[in-house]
Order: sequence, then structure tokens, then C-alpha cells
Amino acid sequence: MSTLSYGLTGKVVVVTGGSRGIGLELARRLLGEEAKVVICARKQEGLDQAATELDGGNNLLTVAAHIAREEDVELLFGQTKARFGRLDILINNVGMNLMTPSLVDAEAATWQKIIDSNLTGTYYCSRLAARLMKEQGAGKIVSITSTAACRPAPGMGIYGIAKAGIEMLTRVLAAELATDNIQVNAVAPCMVKTGFSAPFWSNQDVHDEIVKTIPAGRLAEISDVVEPVLFFCSGGADFITGQVLAVDGGSTVI
Repeated sequence: MSTLSYGLTGKVVVVTGGSRGIGLELARRLLGEEAKVVICARKQEGLDQAATELDGGNNLLTVAAHIAREEDVELLFGQTKARFGRLDILINNVGMNLMTPSLVDAEAATWQKIIDSNLTGTYYCSRLAARLMKEQGAGKIVSITSTAACRPAPGMGIYGIAKAGIEMLTRVLAAELATDNIQVNAVAPCMVKTGFSAPFWSNQDVHDEIVKTIPAGRLAEISDVVEPVLFFCSGGADFITGQVLAVDGGSTVI
């Protein structure tokens, strides 16, 4: 367990896609910081399991919501404010992909589903979060993107386009919200060893080919992503905004 502390006691944090993987570990670390945490996911079953594992008591709220649906996002932030009275931090963690070997041959419905779940959902959440934060005079929005946003990756074409959109969304919101004391940043990892990316790294040959592109010689672990995200959530990042931090073991510098 990390011994780092980020001074987040009492902060109200929404983590989208918080029932598993990176989102679940973020929720765990935030609760350990004595923050008040709201996690959302599409399926209540997954949220119930996460709540049991996290054992966050009154500091944890779960909300079943599909962030690509505007009404669900309104429910998410409405319940957050009703329970905790405010919102200090939004972590846009939701990510989904459908394998698309050829962008040209992909179905339009596949394009729409990936764009909606990644980019549109991040926009919906960021927009509502920003409105609450503007009323309070402060806040932080941190999105998790991907190195696929700047480097085409096999099977991840539409996903990469969506993540590139999130990176520009980060910069636009940072510029617009700076005078409201709201910092907006993003973390862009290379492939992380989660269930989401298991179709790639669980194949040893594919795993080895990916590792060849990473100077550090390994895939990212969940903790490699969590710590930079928490830094952006902290007071130590109060004068940092509009930045996309690559967490990639050096893969984007070669």
C-alpha cells in the first residue's frame, strides 16, 4: 500500500467507472485519505460488490449511471450534492473499447458507442461538475486518457480518437475555467494491466510485443496511474492546469 498522502481529507470526489480496475483502486485510496467518495457504474451489481470490498461506510456513495446518458449524469451529480452538499473533485475514469481492426470498415454504431462512452460521457460529467465547482469557487477535474490518443494502436482506432478528444476537452476547459479556480488536467497511461486491457496483455506474444515499445520494460500497473491522478487532485497541483501527463514508461519519447 502506498504511504504517500495528498491532503484530501473531507474532499468530495466523484469517480466514474469506480466499480473495478483503476477506478476501484482510486476509490480505495481516496477513502484511505478520508475523502468522501461517490462511485458510479452502469450495473448496480458491480457497485454492490465494490461497496462491500471498499467498506467505506458513510463516506461512500454508489450511483448506477451510464455517463453517456445526460439524465443519468444529472442523477449522479444530484445525488452527490444531496448526500455530501458539494463537489470538490471529478475523476473521469470511464473507458470502453470495441476492437476495430479497420477504422474504414467499422460500423457507424460502433463508432457512436465508443465516442459516446468515452468522449461524450466525459463532456457531460465535466460540464455538470464545472457548474457546481463554479458556484463553490474551486474544484479539480482529472481525466484518464491514453497514449493511444497520440499514437495509433491496432484495434483501438476509434478509442484513440475519443481519447484525443478528451485531451482537447481538457485544454479547452482548463482555459475557460482557470479564472474560476478550477484546474483541469489529464493522465495518459500506456497499456495498464487491468481487466479492460486483458485481451491484449493476456496473450504472451502480444504482451511481449507491447513491452518492446516501452523503454521501462513493462506494462503499467494500476498504482502507476493512481498516484499521478491523486497528485492532480491535491493542493500541490493548484497552479497546474490544461496538462496531459504521459504515464508510459517512456514509450512516447522513442
